[in-house]
This record gives sequence, structure tokens and C-alpha cells, in this order.
Amino acid sequence: MSNLWSGQREMALLKVEPLASRLRPRTLDEFVGQSHLLGDYDSEGRRAVAGTKPLLRRMIEGRTLTSIILHGPPGTGKTSLASVIAHTTESHFVKENAANVSVKRIREIIEEAIERLTTTRKRTILFLDEIHRFSKSQQDVLLEDVERGRIILIGATTENPMFAVNSALVSRSTVFRLELLTEHDIERLIRRAITDPELGYGKLPLDITEEAIHHWATISDGDARRAITALEVAIKSAGGDAAAYSADPKPLRIDLNAAEQSIQHKAIVYSGDGDQHYDTISAFIKSIRGSDPDAAIYWLALMIEAGEDPRFIARRLAILASEDIGNADPRAIMVADATWSLVERIGMPEARLTLAQCVTYLALAPKSNASYNAINAAMADVKEGRTRPVPIELRDPNKPESVGSAVEGKGYEYSHDSTVRTSIGGVTGQSYMGVDKRYYTPEGIGAEEILKRRLEEVRSARRNAQSKGE
Repeated sequence: MSNLWSGQREMALLKVEPLASRLRPRTLDEFVGQSHLLGDYDSEGRRAVAGTKPLLRRMIEGRTLTSIILHGPPGTGKTSLASVIAHTTESHFVKENAANVSVKRIREIIEEAIERLTTTRKRTILFLDEIHRFSKSQQDVLLEDVERGRIILIGATTENPMFAVNSALVSRSTVFRLELLTEHDIERLIRRAITDPELGYGKLPLDITEEAIHHWATISDGDARRAITALEVAIKSAGGDAAAYSADPKPLRIDLNAAEQSIQHKAIVYSGDGDQHYDTISAFIKSIRGSDPDAAIYWLALMIEAGEDPRFIARRLAILASEDIGNADPRAIMVADATWSLVERIGMPEARLTLAQCVTYLALAPKSNASYNAINAAMADVKEGRTRPVPIELRDPNKPESVGSAVEGKGYEYSHDSTVRTSIGGVTGQSYMGVDKRYYTPEGIGAEEILKRRLEEVRSARRNAQSKGE
């Protein structure tokens, strides 16, 4: 009788669960997305088994799983994957949140895991959500048993574990990154939710347009939970709950308009200090460096819409103007400087126009990193080689007698008086470093072509002056 009542209780609880929770996958083949971790799909939408399987899939199927950390954006399936792993490996599954679990509770879980392992040979998987919030005291209690294999730890985080998770836990775990789901993945999940007769809405007479499904898949931005929740909202607001208990339910039509109302705002996956922040600014800078104004404008728009600090963007543009454009277009640094100043003075949203103007200009400006390479090479010599003394001829001759010497500054050749003339003035045979070393090597791109010709002329004139003893 107790089993009967417990079964009814579970069914009652299941009915009130959100759709996204009810539809969590139970097996690897039901898990959608993350093909780089679990394997690609075959032509029928099932996990392909041919070829070399990814590491995580081999670990799960071979029952060789050790502690792992899953990190990635929200809605990519971290919790679902942990549950599937426990089910596939026939392990006992314990779910906790690292921000709330106490040291006492951790000790209880470990003791229960050891007891279970010794009596039934069944291993325990402890799933810790938000593992980046795991404290030092909590970690110390868990580390030894994780290291000895008494318990398998699966941690989940939206942060980069290399920076956000305790190094001791990272060193004892294998780290796997989950990516945002594709639109195709999201559409598969939506269709499963619509057709599943037990956990989804397969028993309802639904008429959902392709435009509605595509809208959810697009606007959810790779977050499966957001898409499924929007579907649930649309169905319930159209009378889905009443239809479920009706003897003769009327068809429920959900079109694009209903889909748009069920998910009001696009969820931009972006955090000001997380992976998205660094990945997006990286793509932004590389797009400008690669002379693609369209891609650069897109990444700029994403950062602006996500609330990125426009001053941070302006600062990076100023750095890029010197690093990647340099003397190929000397106006670039002026444009970047003016942009930074105007962003500070104007503020958003109008500053987006100034940023866009600067981005498109820099993207299409001629590129040269000769100045960047020159300073890096010179600094490397300063740090790694013997520091060169200032040549005696170039030293300050006006120092006090107690500090200087009678020969300092003697022999300096005043270039304005030189008989060797070039397009930029007089050149002498003076050595300004004491050795013949070249750091600045312009490639002749854009305005730097003029500097390259001048540099070649000056170097030639200096060699001639040196050979003549002038």
C-alpha cells in the first residue's frame, strides 16, 4: 500500500513540475546538444556510435568516471547531464547547491557514500551546482574522499573554473565546457515537448506553427530552459490546462504572435566579468584587426545591448589603434582618442554612434604592427640582455663636475650642421645606441610606406657618413 501511495505522490508532484524539469533527459541518447562531449547524431536523431567517441562519453559508458567540472552558459544542460551520468553509471545521485550546503551536510553525504559503497558496491555522485561558491572549509572536508574515489564529484558553474573554482578541486577534476545549444537543437527539444504524451503535451490537440517554433529557438539564444518555458507559457495562456481535463478539447493554435508574447525579451548570454565578456571583446578586436567592419559592428552591438561599459570599449579601441594600425594610418589614434573623450562626455545611448564610427574607421584602416613589434623587441633586450650604457658622446655635458667627467658629451655630431642631407634633414654618422641594432621595420603599408622610404634613406645616408668618417 505504501508503494501505491508513494507512486501516486510522485505522479502528483510530477504534474506540478515545470515543463523544462519534467523533460530532463534520462539517457545519453535523449540528451540533446553537446556533440563535442557526447558524440554526433545519426540521420534519425540518435547518438551516433560509429567512429571515435568523445572522452566524456567513453568515461561514462566505460564506468571509468572520475570527478569532473561542467562549465558553460545557463540552459546548456549541466544539471541534466549530471543526472544522466548518474543514471547511466547506475550511481546514487545527490544534488546540492555549493552556496547553501553546510560542512555537516557534506560529512553526512560522505559517510552515506562510504556505507553505500561497502554494503552495495554502488558509487555515489555528488552534484554541486554553483561550485565556484564552494568555500575553503567545505572543500577541505571533501578533498580527501574525492581523491580516494569514495565519492564522485560533479561540479557545475557558469564561470570559468580556471579562475573561479578552487585550484585544489580543479586539479583533481576533468574540466568539460558545455556550449550554447544550436537553433536546431532547441527546435528538437520543442518538438519533443509538443509530442511527448507522458511528460509533454502530446495528448493535447495543439496547432503550433513553424514560425512560432523557429522564434522560440532563435530568441532563446541557446538556452533550452528558456525556450521550453516559453512554450509552456504559450500553451497554458491559450487554455492548455483546461483542455487537458476536457472530454472534447478544442484545438489550441499558437502562432508567431502568441510565441512572441510568451517570451518578451531576448536573453543575451553575457556577464560583465565572465567568459562572455572576454570572449566577446576578443572577437571584437580580432574582427577589426581582420578588417571586417560588419563582424566588428555586430560584436559592438552585442556588447552595448548587454550593458558593457562603453568606456571599456573605447579604451580597447585606443589600444588597438596603436597596436594594430600604428603608423600605417596615424589618424587612427586621433580618431580613437576623440572617441574615448566623446564617450566620456556624451554617454549612452548616443555614444553608440561615436563608437560605431570609430569601429568602422579602424576596421578599414591600413594595418601595421611594426611599432608594437619594435617596442616588444626592445623591451625584451632590456630585460634579458646586458643593459647598454649611454654612449659617451650622447651624455649630458652640463652635469656638475663632481658627477660628470670632462669627456662626457664630447664628440657629439650636431645633425643640423651635417653636410649629408636627406628629405628629413641632416644626417651624421653618429651611433645613438653604441651597436647596430634594428627594432622598427615598417612594411610599407598605408602611410607607413612614406616612413619606410624615409628610414631606408636615413640609414643609407648614415652608412655613407660613417664610411667617409663624417
